[in-house]
Amino acid sequence: MDNHYQLSDRKHELSGLIRADSVHRSVYTDRAIFDLEMDRIFGRTWVYVGHDSEVPKPGDYVTRNIGRRPVVLSRHTDGEVYVVYNSCGHRGAKVCAELHGNSQPFRCPYHGWTFKNNGDLEAVTMPRGYGDSINLDDPALGMRRLANVENYRGFVFACVKEETSSLKEWLGPSRGSIDDIVDRSPSGKVMLNAGIHRYVFRGNWKFQLENTVDMYHVPFSHESTLGSKGRQFSRRQGDDAGSTISHEGKAAERWERRESWGAARNGHSYTGHQPVADKKREDPAYLRYVENLRSNHTPERLAEVLAPRRHNTAFYPNMSLQALNQHVRVICPIAVDRTEILVWPVLFQGAPAEMNHDIIRGLNVTHSAASLIQTDDLENFHRCQMGSGAENSEWVWFARGVDTDQIDNNGDVINTGTGELPQRAQFKAWARLMEP
Repeated sequence: MDNHYQLSDRKHELSGLIRADSVHRSVYTDRAIFDLEMDRIFGRTWVYVGHDSEVPKPGDYVTRNIGRRPVVLSRHTDGEVYVVYNSCGHRGAKVCAELHGNSQPFRCPYHGWTFKNNGDLEAVTMPRGYGDSINLDDPALGMRRLANVENYRGFVFACVKEETSSLKEWLGPSRGSIDDIVDRSPSGKVMLNAGIHRYVFRGNWKFQLENTVDMYHVPFSHESTLGSKGRQFSRRQGDDAGSTISHEGKAAERWERRESWGAARNGHSYTGHQPVADKKREDPAYLRYVENLRSNHTPERLAEVLAPRRHNTAFYPNMSLQALNQHVRVICPIAVDRTEILVWPVLFQGAPAEMNHDIIRGLNVTHSAASLIQTDDLENFHRCQMGSGAENSEWVWFARGVDTDQIDNNGDVINTGTGELPQRAQFKAWARLMEP
């Protein structure tokens, strides 16, 4: 028997699937709802596509997806970065099959049409066969650029919808998390060109987005990472130990005092810093790095970027940025119960080589497919997907802290620590975007 909620049943309208403290399980299991998400969420919002450091030279490209729409992020001969549909304007074939490469021009494998790196049609093979029946200057015959593409400090976002707010307006206060990590680079630029961790889990895409800003699960899901003294492994060069993540005693009190924030309208959210970020580091490479950075900022700003106040930031609907084990994580929905994850280390241009090497090493330990952290989470996502078919309850609960949410000066919501505020903010955005 199929226990999944079906839109055709009309048992609940879409708005009825989201409550103040819970959501209907069907939002994770129903294929018709997943189809609508690809259209109404990924087809209406600003979605992170990639970083301009991934395509440093003209002709460089990477292939990505916006929901189910295949796209290419490429650098054109004019030096600019473009996002174009990965589809031939002739018969619609996918033009770029590799994950990344360099091609000038793009060439469709089916009939040999070629396209510039900005998506414009370059040449049609055997054009004499067309006569006057088709206008080969029609832009629709190209791979076509997306309606809206903006680059914020190297981070490239695109929106399929033609009429939309600016990226700056969409990101709102969450831009500060990008500013913080870019300002930690001595050159004012970060690099996402050291390779990708890529893996697939058997679960709905929203499980990963919720988890990136879920502090409640940490002392339980990642208990196996604790040493005999109750601390995690060191995540940074120069630290003798990692965080205390116990759910008991003073460690729990510090954990719960951390700030959490959720955008009232757009679903972005963040959780406050880990206390270990406040620890002074004395290793020589780090001290050289700080000296290089000192001339870029006032003393006040330098203190802010060296001890970022945000640990994880979720950029709705598909990207997260972590400050401690600094990385970008992108969520790529494949099916209602299948999701691909891409993870990049964020390196600092101009920082000591050994420091950037340590960033890569740390990410291998925490967020690779065989790591000490992410593997715990992937197992939980799969268990959530499997358990959603049970009949014990129709609802998934995000009630922790719901009675203590506060509104800040921007109209967004704030709370502390282990509350489930970020998840509530995500589903408020989900409900709004899913409206017809």
